[in-house]
Amino acid sequence: MSDNQILTQPKVDQIIRRIAYQIYENNMNDEVVLVGVDSGGRKLADQINITLAEIAGEKAVVHTISLDKENPLNKDILLDGDVSDLKNKTVILCDDVLNSGRTLAYSLTKLLTLRVKKVETAVLVLRTHGRFPIYANYKGYELSTTIKEHVEVRPGDGVFLN
Repeated sequence: MSDNQILTQPKVDQIIRRIAYQIYENNMNDEVVLVGVDSGGRKLADQINITLAEIAGEKAVVHTISLDKENPLNKDILLDGDVSDLKNKTVILCDDVLNSGRTLAYSLTKLLTLRVKKVETAVLVLRTHGRFPIYANYKGYELSTTIKEHVEVRPGDGVFLN
């Protein structure tokens, strides 16, 4: 199966800038903490944070949440760093691709054990295979795909469908 590029890196950069502006506009009076789902979500959170720093003049705190995406109940869901950073803060949970919603749903179970002010979600690519009631507050690109297709975010290259 061949790879089809659906987003070039300049387009991805533009989308991340738009998401960062939306996050800033909706939360300019709140302290924001970005939490990226391990790997792709953390990279997205870091990129949003760089742009937020350009807009607001200071960087947000960024954490990584790690879980077994295939069997989330088999291992602990881990949040790196000092979890007190999240207390009474607005948390933006970031992932590169939202497919079924399962990863974000299980990530929320960890975040909801903390005393956060509010949780919003940001995704680069939203696929239309939701099985869990997860809504993307900030979405970059919405894509209808078949179940067998795979969306891959390649930092520096863009987004591909294979």
